Amino acid sequence: MKRFIPVLLILLISFSACMKKEKAEVQRPKLVIGLVIDQMRWDYLYRYNQRYGHDGFKRLMGHGFNCENTMINYLPAFTGPGHTCIYTGSVPSIHGIAANDWIENLTNKPMYCVQDTTVHGVGSTDKSVGQMSPRNLLTTTITDELRLATNLRSRVYGISIKDRGAILPAGHLANGAYWYDENTGNFISSSYYSNASPQWLQDFNKRRVADSLLKQNWTLLYPANTYIQSTVDATNYEKGFKGEKAPVFPHTFDSMEKKDAYTALKTIPAGNTIALDLARECIAGEKLGQTDNTDFLCVSLSATDYAGHQFGPNAIELEDMYLRLDNEIAMFLNYLDKTVGKGNYLFFLTADHGAAHNSSFLTDLDIPAGNMSPNIQDNLNAYLDKIYGKTPLVANAMNYQLYLNEDLIASAKLDREKIKTSIKDWFKRKPEVAYIVDFEDINKTPLPEPIRTMVVNGYYRLRSGDMQVILNPGWYDYSKANGSISTGTTHGTWNPYDAHIPLLWYGWHVKKGKTFNTIGMTDIAPTLAAMLHIQMPNGCIGKVIPGLMQRDH
Repeated sequence: MKRFIPVLLILLISFSACMKKEKAEVQRPKLVIGLVIDQMRWDYLYRYNQRYGHDGFKRLMGHGFNCENTMINYLPAFTGPGHTCIYTGSVPSIHGIAANDWIENLTNKPMYCVQDTTVHGVGSTDKSVGQMSPRNLLTTTITDELRLATNLRSRVYGISIKDRGAILPAGHLANGAYWYDENTGNFISSSYYSNASPQWLQDFNKRRVADSLLKQNWTLLYPANTYIQSTVDATNYEKGFKGEKAPVFPHTFDSMEKKDAYTALKTIPAGNTIALDLARECIAGEKLGQTDNTDFLCVSLSATDYAGHQFGPNAIELEDMYLRLDNEIAMFLNYLDKTVGKGNYLFFLTADHGAAHNSSFLTDLDIPAGNMSPNIQDNLNAYLDKIYGKTPLVANAMNYQLYLNEDLIASAKLDREKIKTSIKDWFKRKPEVAYIVDFEDINKTPLPEPIRTMVVNGYYRLRSGDMQVILNPGWYDYSKANGSISTGTTHGTWNPYDAHIPLLWYGWHVKKGKTFNTIGMTDIAPTLAAMLHIQMPNGCIGKVIPGLMQRDH
């Protein structure tokens, strides 16, 4: 008996150690899904809430964790920087994606954020289509860090209508990124990832899904008189599709040229449908969430952005777009429940930026607003030419920024500081301009917070301009497209309508609840890192969101 007791103690201690070891194993979900809804204003969660079903947005809001006050903390609020910030936890001054397009200051050449002429397109007959990669991105993403943490066993894919919406979130180490080719209606990729499309993608393209969806046209989901959150179905604030006499329902595509119809698909609810269809095919084809390693699928829905630019936030098209999107999200979540298993996947939904109300819509309601002149660069250069006798002294005006013509200034031996002072004087006489900021001496401009921080965070010296223009609320830089009235809307400014975005968490180890504390877009990636027990991206400046994770995590 005395001999038996020590043996029993040894067995108990060994069993206890094994239990502790089992509990100490890293816990991760089978699959992480990031859903970015391009140009989704935060208030769309509530503007159309009464008509949302119970299994889409309301499921995420009611059974997940809602970060009600999530803000962008940099300028400009565009698609490329937005998607990058979400997945890097960083800002343009660090990750380098300073805008969708910029000027390379060392070469004075234009650059698109995912442009890469060293690769060729895959899945298109024209190899020049699809010359894209993440090489302009200077930091890692949370998806890169997941791949690194698992010795590349975890798999990562990006899917979007837009190339930048698929490529930047998926990061440098992605197994694949796929985006829509409006020339053919197919989804394509680039040789950065592989020299051939996977079989499941080839099969998907053979089904001609875009053709099938276009045949359904775009009709209203409900009777027109029930869309009480929208303006009437034809206003001066909207622009119709090519060939339409007026921007009214139904929108039909039967008589369009094939290329025009494929382009139009990007702007209708079918653009969201086809992207989520492809996401399901990717999950099934790659068996995501079916191994011992956590996989990550990055999905970006772009039709909401294209529709916003064309019709504006108050159009009946936008209301119908979001009511249909609510149904699409519900179907996608139900698919994940069946294939990956409810509670086995971590899902988050956010946006890359919001959007302003159409400026003419606001002025018709006697709210101050307007459009900055599309001829700003020419008019400014004409003014500077009278003073210095040289033109153009401003080489480019884009992204609410001015790029000086450094070569001309140097060759003419002009005083660069005096030129910048003259530019400030010219803008100070424009009532729509709130501030003109010299990036090289930001402290000289009395900027309030959070604008000052957003300007600093958005400046990357090798790709940004020399000066930043800050307009008054309600004003934006937009070309005139319909006589004296610009249609649709745009984004890019510091204001809450551009910077306040939704952020919903749902699924694996997510606590039910909400917070009204201010959360930065930069906080998404470090929160994912904490939940997955992996390192933050190498340029991350965000913080973990408190109160989101269950206590036992």
